[in-house]
Formats: sequence, C-alpha cells, structure tokens
Amino acid sequence: MHMKTFSPENRSVQTIEIVRMKGSDGISCTDEVSVEEPLEIRISFESEGERHTRNISVTMRTPGNDAELALGFLFTEGIISDPQQVKRISHLPAACSISTGNVITVELAGGCIPQLMNADRNFYTTSSCGVCGKGSIDAIRTVSPFRDTERKKQRVTLAVLYRLAEELRTFQNNFSTTGGIHASGLFDTGGHLLILREDVGRHNALDKLIGSALRNGQLPLGEQILVLSGRASFELIQKAAMAGISAVAAIGAPSSLAVELAKEFDMTLLGFLRDNRFNTYNESSHIEIIME
Repeated sequence: MHMKTFSPENRSVQTIEIVRMKGSDGISCTDEVSVEEPLEIRISFESEGERHTRNISVTMRTPGNDAELALGFLFTEGIISDPQQVKRISHLPAACSISTGNVITVELAGGCIPQLMNADRNFYTTSSCGVCGKGSIDAIRTVSPFRDTERKKQRVTLAVLYRLAEELRTFQNNFSTTGGIHASGLFDTGGHLLILREDVGRHNALDKLIGSALRNGQLPLGEQILVLSGRASFELIQKAAMAGISAVAAIGAPSSLAVELAKEFDMTLLGFLRDNRFNTYNESSHIEIIME
C-alpha cells in the first residue's frame, strides 16, 4: 500500500500532580494517566469533477496511530473496501483543528467514491461504545468482504490459549504505565504476538489494529487469534468479522448480540480468558482446540 501519512507527535500518556491517600495520611506526588482527546475523522473524495470533504465521525481516543484508527474505522464501517482507494492520510495544522492533531483527513484516490450510506450513525460516538448513535441493528450488521473467503483449518492448543491473556498484558506498555487503557492483540496459533494496539476506547484499539493490518496487506486475518483486554461487545465482533477473523478471545464477558454474530460468521468466541480457564460461547468449524 503506497499512501502518504502525516502525523503529529504521539501524546498517549500525561503526568499530573495528585495526592495519594493511605489511611489518614496524604502524600503529594505525580501519576501518569491515559490521554483522552477527540478525533474528528473526515473523508475527501472527487465526484463529478469536484472534490468534496465530509465529516464522518468524532471519537474519543488516545492519540497515537491515528492514521491506522481512521483507516480501520472507514474499513470496518464499510465506507471503504480496499487500501488502494486511499491516497493520503493527514492531520490538519494546529490552527485549523480542535487542538493539535485532532482532525484527520483521509483523501481518496481519484475515481474512488466512499460508501457513505454505510455510515448511518450520529456524528459523535463515545470511547466506550462504537455503536452508540447507530440508526438500527441492521445498519451495523455490515457484511464482511471476506465472509465467503475460503479459510484453512487451524489448530490451537489449550496451553497456547491459556497464556494469551498474560502475553497481552506483558506487551501493554500504556496499561502498565496508567492502569486505564484497553488493548487488542493479534496472535498466531503458536501464541506469538503479531500486532498490538492500545486506546481508551476498546473499539478504537481494534480499529487501529485492523487499520495496521489493512495498510500492510495482511487482511483477511482468518489464521490468527484476536485477544481483547475487556469484554466482547457486538461492535467488536462486527469489526473482527469485517477483517475476516475466525477466533476472538476476550478477557471479559461477551454480550448476547456478540454471541449471535459470532455464530452468524462462524467465529470461535471465548470469554473470561484468565487464570487457566475460559468459556466457549461459539466454536468455529475453522478452529480446532487441541486438548493437551
């Protein structure tokens, strides 16, 4: 994928002054917190000889990997379908944006028209809910371009599955620093970490991961395992399905709609993956868990 990307400095962690209480004693010290700032995603495209710019979404996110976030968001929402459609991704100058780097524009190549009818959402979404503002459940049941792609049968052992949660935590740099950030990690069936992205919004972390895979030509991800640091909600399973992922393991619980969608897309869905245990909510015909 050959696209130009212009990004500001990464500002994912901030040091602040606090008072730490223990019993009746208070000590002045510093603490590090995850930065949360709005990111406005815009898309620019040509139509009938004129260039148009549309505001697509505002999401609360942790700065860093913003180009991947925008790319992953547009793909998982079905607005674009191929990385070759993207010519340039750039942040607006500080004087033109909410604050430095908080407006990002995805410029499409000539002749590429975005599928804006798929963006049936309100303009603002929170960091904790990627579905808030959707017009209906039907509007977010986006059909994955890899739904009918032939997938190879994969095998993964219990030993590998049991260590994925700890592996994810080990590589979560910002979580170790702040204790308050979500992560999405992509592993191979041998338990080796391939991609990890963090964000205050769980859906943003996954969009960043999928955006990274998309721009590097790694989709579909049918031979890998996605590990989520928190719960598995509908929008995360929908995004995973868009990327062709066959197996999702969550540290937390899945929702009923997440289970329903996992079954619809023949996706293995595991929950409460920790302390050498997990619950299987759906088992894909493409993933075999070896009991050894």
